Amino acid sequence: MKIVIINGSPRANGFTAAILRGIKKELLSKGAQVSYYDLGKLSLAQCRGCCACYRTGRCHIDDDAEMISDAISKADGLVFGTPTYASNVSGLMKVLIDRGHFVIEQLLKGRYCVTVATGENYGSSDAGKVLDKLVLYSGGRLADRIVVNAPFNSVTTEGRSGIAERYGARAAEKLFKAIGERKVYPLQAVFHKIIFNAGIKPFVHKKGDSYKGVIEKWQAG
Repeated sequence: MKIVIINGSPRANGFTAAILRGIKKELLSKGAQVSYYDLGKLSLAQCRGCCACYRTGRCHIDDDAEMISDAISKADGLVFGTPTYASNVSGLMKVLIDRGHFVIEQLLKGRYCVTVATGENYGSSDAGKVLDKLVLYSGGRLADRIVVNAPFNSVTTEGRSGIAERYGARAAEKLFKAIGERKVYPLQAVFHKIIFNAGIKPFVHKKGDSYKGVIEKWQAG
């Protein structure tokens, strides 16, 4: 079982990372193979909006974005984590969303996911919803979602450890079990079917050869 965990915070040792590492610890104890990425330590240029990836299947920018996309394509499960900035995901996470092959190319199709959003107030719920929609629109299966509020920069190491263990154990258990049992989420499946068949699929076919890379990804998946 291969799991990819992505920390969308620029703070490699912040509150978001503490929860993600708690999930990682639990998954490793269950025998899963885990790859952990701090986006703040990687090279990720902003999307230029050229849409060349829809035609070729890959981004022409030579940095770490394709490396992460390739890792995701080989994973059984994903964990996405972000702090909340202005009631949204972090800039780093948004760059990955823009540069990755998610919604149109259906990168997460059939993969089980957990979303984690941290913040200080109600805006963290909005950030969590952004990640949830990313999963569902991209063909993924949402096994669990975590939204945790705590005063910025005030959670002690001891406090982080306790929170990480509590949420990490729950999320890891749900993700591990869902993958092992190939769990089906009927409402999510219906939602994705409508989004894909009524919106994404006809749009792509209307684009013709300019989106041939997308169709090839669908066929390969």
